[in-house]
Amino acid sequence: MKLLPNHRAHDAQHLIQRWSVLAQQTGCLMDTLCMADDLPVIILESAAAQQGREAIYLSSGVHGDEAAAAWGLLTWAEKHAQELRDGSFLIAPCINPVGLMLNTRADHRGIDLNRQFHDAQDLICGAWQRWITGRAMRFGLCLHEDYDGQGVYLYELNHASSTSGHEIIKRCGSVIPPDPRKDIDGQASDNGVIRRRELPKHLPGMPEAVELNLRNCPLTLTFETPSEFDLDTRVRSQVAFIEAAISVLSV
Repeated sequence: MKLLPNHRAHDAQHLIQRWSVLAQQTGCLMDTLCMADDLPVIILESAAAQQGREAIYLSSGVHGDEAAAAWGLLTWAEKHAQELRDGSFLIAPCINPVGLMLNTRADHRGIDLNRQFHDAQDLICGAWQRWITGRAMRFGLCLHEDYDGQGVYLYELNHASSTSGHEIIKRCGSVIPPDPRKDIDGQASDNGVIRRRELPKHLPGMPEAVELNLRNCPLTLTFETPSEFDLDTRVRSQVAFIEAAISVLSV
């Protein structure tokens, strides 16, 4: 049985409605950062996060043409509802709902939000900043997809001497194997892991993962599934990544 019918992949309203039901079931606070045209940009906070406990940050839907990321996060959350009740989570389920609906990378204004997270005046990213600033975070998982991807891979932004990415890729690689390329978008890749110990320089704008790091999130992982692969398999891969990352990083 497929997790998600293809015709629902870009139904942003259905996605938001299911998050609303899940929030009620798990005691999470669901709020609206802002309105993007007629669609809300929603966030969720578990009860423990509302109390100030150090949280795991999860996000998807920054790029609307990367549908498996948004549905993978929801599928993980529905599967792990008890974790949401007990644990500390900050979740941005679909930062670009109009882009999801239109199947476009950019948002409703034609802006690539993943080059905009530094902008306090931006409608969406400014509201995101006001929400996330001052929050205590253990690590952040940012979910994406890559049109050119040949397998799964991740960017690890981590100042620690040891890396976590290889064990995580190993655990989730049974669904979709790691991308075999040695160079991905000009970055050296080792079996699907692109490791960064320093902030990237000369960016055209600030990605979410880098801005999180600047706001005291000590480790961020940006996960990519290959968007030309089967949708259901990509959703399963996103779920497997979240499960593997939380398992490895929570030890």
